[in-house]
Amino acid sequence: MTLLLRLFLAAASGFLAFTSNEPLGWWFMAVFGMAGLYISLMPWKGRPGPSLRAGALLGFVHALVLYLFMLPWIGEFVGNLPYVALALFCALSALITGLGGVAVARWRYGFLAFPFVYLFVEWVRSSFPFGGFAWVRLAWGQINGPLANLVVWGGPALVTLATVMVGAGLAGLFVRDRRVRVTAVVMAIVPLLAGLLTGLTVVNHEDATVGDVTVAAVQGNVPRMGLDFNAQRRAVLGNHVKVTEQLAAQVGESGQELDLVIWPENSSDVNPFADERAGELVDRGVAAVDAPVLVGTITRDEVGDRNTMVVMDPETGRGDHHHKHFLQPFGEYMPLRDFFRMFSPYVDQAGDFKPGPPEFTVRMRDVIVGVATCYEVAFDPAYRQAVLDGAQLLSTPTNNATFGFTDMTYQQLAMSRMRAIEVDRALVVAATSGVSAIIHPDGSVSQKTGIFHPGTLVETLPLRDSITFAARYGQVVQWGLIILGGMFLAAALVAARRKPLPATGKRRPTTSRRRPS
Repeated sequence: MTLLLRLFLAAASGFLAFTSNEPLGWWFMAVFGMAGLYISLMPWKGRPGPSLRAGALLGFVHALVLYLFMLPWIGEFVGNLPYVALALFCALSALITGLGGVAVARWRYGFLAFPFVYLFVEWVRSSFPFGGFAWVRLAWGQINGPLANLVVWGGPALVTLATVMVGAGLAGLFVRDRRVRVTAVVMAIVPLLAGLLTGLTVVNHEDATVGDVTVAAVQGNVPRMGLDFNAQRRAVLGNHVKVTEQLAAQVGESGQELDLVIWPENSSDVNPFADERAGELVDRGVAAVDAPVLVGTITRDEVGDRNTMVVMDPETGRGDHHHKHFLQPFGEYMPLRDFFRMFSPYVDQAGDFKPGPPEFTVRMRDVIVGVATCYEVAFDPAYRQAVLDGAQLLSTPTNNATFGFTDMTYQQLAMSRMRAIEVDRALVVAATSGVSAIIHPDGSVSQKTGIFHPGTLVETLPLRDSITFAARYGQVVQWGLIILGGMFLAAALVAARRKPLPATGKRRPTTSRRRPS
C-alpha cells in the first residue's frame, strides 16, 4: 500500500511539473512537483524509505507522466509511436534520478543534495545521445516566475537547480528533526529571494543600451497544416512576399522606416540562389521594404544540404549567413536510419541536413544580429556565443507548421524569453505559422501573433553591448554544478550499501545490559 501511495505521488508530481510549462505556465506547480517527487523518495514516519529499485521506479513514473503530457506535439503528424517512444526514452534517465534520490534521502540533510543529483541527470538527458534532448529541461517552466531571473548567473542549469531546491526544501519540512526543518525553510526561501533581487537589480541593464533599431517580423503562414506543406514551398514563399509587401505599404502610410526585417525558417524553402523564380520573389519582397531581410531557406554546398538563414540587402544583395548548427535528430537528419526504419515508415521523411559551424551571428548593415534557428534555442552555446561575438539583438526564426495547434510553439517561445533574460538582449521570434513575438531583455512579450494567421510585428528595440555573467561563465557554473551532482550521486550510492538510517537521520542509542552481581 505504501508503494502504491508513493507511485501515485510520483505520478502526480510529474503532472504538476508539466503544468509549469507553457501554455499553462503555472511556474509554482513545478516547485510543488519537485516537493512531491522528493517526498515520494524519502523515509516516512520514522521508517526507512523505499528500496533503491523502488526509487528507480518512482523516478521513472514521475518522468514518464511529465513527458507524456508535455510532448504530444511530437506525434501530431507522425503518429503516436514516435511520441510515446521519445517519452519512454527520456523517462529512462529518471531511473537514475529516483535511484539517487532514494540514496541521498537517507542522509539527514539529503534534500540539500537532491537538487544537484536531479540536475546531473537532466544534463545527461540533455546531452546524450545524438546531442540529447534539451527541450525537456525543468527550467523552461519557470519563465513566468522569479526563479527565471537566476538565468543571468548560471543559465537554465541554475534555474533548474533553484527550482528543485525550493521544492526539496518544502519536502524537508516533513522531517521531524527541528534543525533540519529550519534548514529546509532557508533552502526554500533563499532561491526565491535571490531571483526577486536579481530581477530588480541585474535583469534588463538599460545602461548597456547603445542605440535602437526598428525591426519587423513577418509571418506569412502556410497553405495548410501538416508535413505536406513542404510540397507547397512556392506558395509559402509567395505568402511571405505578399505579407512583406503589405508591411511595406503599412509602414509607408505611417511614415515609419524599417531598419531590418526577419523572415522565418523555411520562409523560402526553394533555394533563391538556384531557382530563378524564387530569387525574383525574394528580391521583390526585399525591395518592397527597402531594408535588409533575414531569409530562411535551403542551400547546398560541397558538404550537403544546409538549413540556412541568409541576409538579403536591397542594395548589396546576398550577405552574411548562418547555417544551422544544432540540427534536430529524427527530423532534420536521421541517425541510424536503417535501424529505425524497422519501427516507423516515417523515417525516410527525415532530412539529411549537415550542420554548419558554431557561428551564430549575421551583420545586417550596422547591426549584428544573433541567430538561433528553431531547435537551436534550446542549446546554451548558441546565444552565449552570439553575444560574445558582438550580437546586439537576437532572433529566433522558426517553422512550427508541422506541429499544428499544439503546445510546441508556446514551449519554444518560453525558451526564447529565457534566453533574452540570460544574455540581456531584445529578441525577435519570426515563425512561418506562429507564434511570432517581440521579446524584451526582461523576458516580457510586448507583441505576438496568433497561430495559422498571416501577420507582422513592428517595434523599436534596444541594442545592447552588455555581457552577462551567464554569457561569459555560464558553462563553468554548469560544469561545477554537474560535477557536484555526480559526486553526491556516487557518494550516496556507495553509502546506500550500508543499512539505512531511521528517518530522523539519528542513530538509536544502544544500551548494554549489566549482569547482576
